[in-house]
Amino acid sequence: MNKQTKTVHTKSALPDAYGALNMPVYHSAAFGFPNAKSMADAFAGRTDSPTYSRVSNPTVTFFEKRVKELSGAQNVFAFNSGMAAICCTMMALTASGKNIVTSAHLFGNTVSLLKNTLGRFGVETRFVDLLDIEAVANAIDENTACVFLEIITNPQLEVVDLQCLSTVAHQKNVPLVADTTIIPFTQFCACDFGVDIEVVSSTKYISGGATSLGGLVIDYGHFPQLYRSLKFELLYNIGSYMTPQVAFMQTNGIETLDLRYRIQAGNALALAKKLTQVPEVKRVNYNGLSDNKYHDVATRQFGGTYGAMFTIDLEDKQKCFDLIDNLRLIHRATNLFDSKSLAIHPASTIFAAFAGSQRRAMDVRDTTIRFSIGMESVDDLFDDIIQAIRK
Repeated sequence: MNKQTKTVHTKSALPDAYGALNMPVYHSAAFGFPNAKSMADAFAGRTDSPTYSRVSNPTVTFFEKRVKELSGAQNVFAFNSGMAAICCTMMALTASGKNIVTSAHLFGNTVSLLKNTLGRFGVETRFVDLLDIEAVANAIDENTACVFLEIITNPQLEVVDLQCLSTVAHQKNVPLVADTTIIPFTQFCACDFGVDIEVVSSTKYISGGATSLGGLVIDYGHFPQLYRSLKFELLYNIGSYMTPQVAFMQTNGIETLDLRYRIQAGNALALAKKLTQVPEVKRVNYNGLSDNKYHDVATRQFGGTYGAMFTIDLEDKQKCFDLIDNLRLIHRATNLFDSKSLAIHPASTIFAAFAGSQRRAMDVRDTTIRFSIGMESVDDLFDDIIQAIRK
């Protein structure tokens, strides 16, 4: 079966008593067992029987199975947010005295997690230019736990050659961990480019219109330590497993994921092209534009689509605020890849906790507006931005 067919025909582990075509919500904390041995087998991981909804639940397991079949992964773990997925991945791979090699071009909270939160527990984060493969190689040593990146950085839209990066990491026996949220796994097979572990905010495309918060760890089985730590330690000890209600919503959302993504990515490309012709817009940054410096590598890796996020730059910060204030159709909101289009000023919101010098070092500009493009008419979105600029 192709991916779209698999999306709607994943089989549940057991037949439903009433023949339900959708996996029901198993809204229960605990699950009974016929005898002591079956209970012991479940807790030891020898069977897939659910034990306790903090660590396993049939509705969540079904969602994980659907993602596993679509991505081709060996293991999938569902968490209650994308940040929880990143945090648990790093906790599984690192320890005091270890280091993470990554880029300063990351989402603001991810930078804070790596540098501040994990730093307090003795984990060092080494920020290097991931476009400089020699610099990456020099930063990796015997204590490096992983190389981490976003496949398209937010909001800089930097794209690294994944095959080159993975070659360097694997020569040192270090896993390559990638946040692949911006291009869904129905479109992009990260494993083919050397990615060992994906982290995904399923809040975005997968949830289907921003219905719920969720995160995924997609594990291709190259580094067994991750599976053991997540399955038998962190799920039990941290308590960040996805809830069955969210798993139900996101299981339904994933059925239309590829269809919605293609519409949104197509809208983003069409709108970005139109905005390049607007004199008040000083720069349009989108990998789908042929003159974008990352266009070729993005095309090679992502199969001709470039995500549903782009940025524009105006003359100054006040012009950005004026445009955002004047929007009538596009929502002033955070989040990405809702069915509705969203606009935000990253420097004063997502990166507000960083000093001006830090933002400049991260290439987060006061003149930048980030757009997440939804499923509306491109003409309507363009008209809204034009009236907001010229009001």
